[in-house]
Amino acid sequence: MTGQAVNNGILHLDLDAFYASVEQRDQPQLRGRPVVVGGSVNRGVVCACSYEARHYGIRSAMPMARALQLCPHAVLRTPRMKLYRQVSREVFRVFGRYTDRIEPLSLDEAFLDVRGSLRLFGEAVDIAAKIRKEVRDELQLTVSAGVARNKFLAKLASAHGKPDGLYVVPEPPDAFLLSLPLSRLWGVGPVTCRHLQEHGLTSVADLRRLGEAELVQIVGAAGKSLYHLIRGEDSRPVEVRAGCQSIGHEETFDRDLRNPQALHRVLLGLAEKVAARLRAGGMAAASVQLKVRYGDFSTVTRIRRVPEPLDSALEILQVAESLLQRTEAAGRPVRLLGISLSHLQDALKGQGDLFGQERKARQSALDGALDSLRQRFGERGVQRATLMADPKGRSGTKAGGDDGDGP
Repeated sequence: MTGQAVNNGILHLDLDAFYASVEQRDQPQLRGRPVVVGGSVNRGVVCACSYEARHYGIRSAMPMARALQLCPHAVLRTPRMKLYRQVSREVFRVFGRYTDRIEPLSLDEAFLDVRGSLRLFGEAVDIAAKIRKEVRDELQLTVSAGVARNKFLAKLASAHGKPDGLYVVPEPPDAFLLSLPLSRLWGVGPVTCRHLQEHGLTSVADLRRLGEAELVQIVGAAGKSLYHLIRGEDSRPVEVRAGCQSIGHEETFDRDLRNPQALHRVLLGLAEKVAARLRAGGMAAASVQLKVRYGDFSTVTRIRRVPEPLDSALEILQVAESLLQRTEAAGRPVRLLGISLSHLQDALKGQGDLFGQERKARQSALDGALDSLRQRFGERGVQRATLMADPKGRSGTKAGGDDGDGP
C-alpha cells in the first residue's frame, strides 16, 4: 500500500487479468505462464491475457495472430463466460459485505461508496484491505484497489497500484495528478490524447496551465469536464445498480461478410438471442447498441435510445438495421457484428397507446411461445425461416460473446 491513508470513502476495485487469472487458478500448470484468452488463431481477438503475456506486449482486443507472433509459446484458452459470470457474482458478494452502494462497471470491476460503513469497518483503506484479503483467501484471485475522495481519483489509483496493489490518493491530490502522463487519464482516449499531444500537451501538469476556455477550444465540449477532472474534482455519485445492466451478444465470422442478406440474418439471430434473455429476466431495454468490426479490425459502435422499452426480437432488429445503415458495412467487409441492450427496466413499466399495447401483447404471446418451444427442444428446435438459410462462412458465437456487465 502506498499513498497517505486518509478518510476517503470511494473505492475502485479491479480484479487483475480476470479471465486469465481464473484459468490459472483452475489449472495450476498454467501459473507463471503467458496465458491468452480469446478466439481462434486465424480470426479471433484477445479477450484477456495474464501479466506474463503482457510482458511480451500482448493486450486485450489485439488480433490473436499478432499475439502469437509476439509470444509463440503463449497458452491459448477459449473464454468460459458462464464460469466468469459465476465467479464475478461471488466476488461481488464479498463487496456486498461492506456496503450496498456498489456500481458495477463490468464483470471484474466496480466502484464502492463505503462512507456509510466507516463506523462498522474502519477507514476506507481498511475496508479495501479486508476485501482484497477475503477475495484472495476465498476465491484465490487478486484485486487491485484505489481509495480516494471521488470516482475519478479512485479509478486512477487502482490502475496506479496494479497488479495486486492498494493505493490511496493523498490529500491534496496535486502531487499524484501532476506527474501523470495523459495516457493514464481515465476518459482520455487515444484519439483525444494524440490531439492534445499535437498541441504540445503531454502531461496533466501541461493541461493545468490552460484555462477552461482553452481546453474547450482544443478538445470541444469535453474540455469542460476535463478542466475539473485534472484538478481532482468529480461530483459524480456511485450509482447503485442491481443485477445485470446490459445484455449483449456478438458473432465473429470465419470469412468476412459482404452480402447484405447475410448481415441481416446475423442481426436477426443476435436479436433473437438478446431478446430471449431480456424476456427471461422480465426486462425491457431502452437503448440498443450495434457493434461492427471490419476486416481490418477497426471497430465502430452506434447506439440509439428508443422512446419505449423493447423486448421483441423484431423491434430490436429494426433498430439494429437502422444503426447498421449508419456504418460502412455496405461497402466494407465485416468481420464481427454484435448487439447489446442497456437502460434495462422491468418490462411491466413500459406504457404506450392502446393500439400499441395490443400489438405488443400479440408479439409478446408469439415470443413467449417461441421461448417455451426452445426450452423444450433446444435453441435450434424452432427457428424463424430466415435463419434456416444460415450464411456459409459464419462461425458460431464468438468466444466471450456475452458482454453483459455487472455481477
